[in-house]
Amino acid sequence: MKAKLFLLEDDPNLSESVTEYLEAQGYTVVCAYDAASAEDILYETRFDLLLLDVNVPAGNGFSLLKHSRQNGNTTPAIFITSRNAMNDLEEGFASGGDDYLRKPYELKELLLRIQTILKRNFFHSPSALLDLGNDISYDIENQSLLSKGIEQSLQPKEHKLLKLFIQHQGELLSHETIMEYLWEYDETSNDGSLRTYIKTLRKLLGKDRIVSHKRIGYQFR
Repeated sequence: MKAKLFLLEDDPNLSESVTEYLEAQGYTVVCAYDAASAEDILYETRFDLLLLDVNVPAGNGFSLLKHSRQNGNTTPAIFITSRNAMNDLEEGFASGGDDYLRKPYELKELLLRIQTILKRNFFHSPSALLDLGNDISYDIENQSLLSKGIEQSLQPKEHKLLKLFIQHQGELLSHETIMEYLWEYDETSNDGSLRTYIKTLRKLLGKDRIVSHKRIGYQFR
């Protein structure tokens, strides 16, 4: 299961081409064609990476991301635009962008930039495999957990929880932070389900890897 990407692009033909290409690479892509609908989608759904055109109806990509950042959205973002002035570049990064791709562009270049940013989320790992010790590794590119090279089956929320722990190794994550990350706004969070997910990951990673801090949260070591 590869990353879930959000694409804001008002040109239907370009949007379709980019979507088809990225889905052929194994990614899940959700599209929007204007800033207003994009804002609704970003409020309702979590993504691994945002691909944002700048000149779109009902707003622009810079303002959209800036507002989203102010509301606590930390998802990395690549701006894709025909704007090429230096002040546009500065505005893009000032609004919270992580990269800037000028049109026209090769789809392969977009793919390389996506892969680079997704790897960066895992401690700038130079390898596609992140060693977790005890013959366990995490395949960043394919987003899968491997034990002695064999992929382990995980439920979607178990996988999301694993990614959260890996990206925040050593940090004490509160119950509230974990709940907010795992459950979408229209879902009902569940303490019992969270404990089940923790139990499953402990079986795969080792029970001492995920430390429970009573009434506070969990820490991945």
